[in-house]
Amino acid sequence: MGERILLIEDDPQLGAQIADFLGRAGFEPTWWTGGRPLQPGESSAYGLIILDLMLPGTYGLDILRQLREGSDVPVLILSARNDTADKVRALKLGADDYMTKPFWPEELVERVRARLRRPVMQRQSLLELGTLQVDLQAREVRVEGKPVELTRVEFDLLAALAKRPGAAVTRQWLVENVLDPEREGSERTLDVHVSRLRRKLGPGKHVETVWGIGYRLGEGGGT
Repeated sequence: MGERILLIEDDPQLGAQIADFLGRAGFEPTWWTGGRPLQPGESSAYGLIILDLMLPGTYGLDILRQLREGSDVPVLILSARNDTADKVRALKLGADDYMTKPFWPEELVERVRARLRRPVMQRQSLLELGTLQVDLQAREVRVEGKPVELTRVEFDLLAALAKRPGAAVTRQWLVENVLDPEREGSERTLDVHVSRLRRKLGPGKHVETVWGIGYRLGEGGGT
């Protein structure tokens, strides 16, 4: 069998349909009809978790919050709630994707495949790539050992890329997860922040453009 997927969904008809589609797509689904906190180390058995928000006896975001205290397993949220505030809250708590109900199961399967192709986010506090150092805990950046002063948005943008070294991160994801959606949530604004970040990092050009997709962090030579 393929990658193990944990599905947490209380709707019996929808859950059975999703589990069937996942199985036929080559995955190995485990289906929970009720929500509960995952025990330490339990999440490591799965390549991805599909999580409903409205569960009997608990709330999906509480499960997500507890999970993110010790695990980076990708989480895809399913919810009938399509309010922007709910989506932003879920993404800020560490969700990797958000789908609203109703949806096509075929699209869900493709989103699962896409998420599993991406590198898992790095959790360590100090990230290094070539001459670039990003200290997530201290919120400090150094290039060739010299400190670089960044704004809040510039640091969060760099940190988001540094956690996925070498992986292309879409402009839409960066807009939704780095920028303030109430004030500056546009791809045009994102590009301005990227331009300023590049100037501050210097001629190494660590932030590379992936045309048609977004940006990635490389060791240099990007444009």
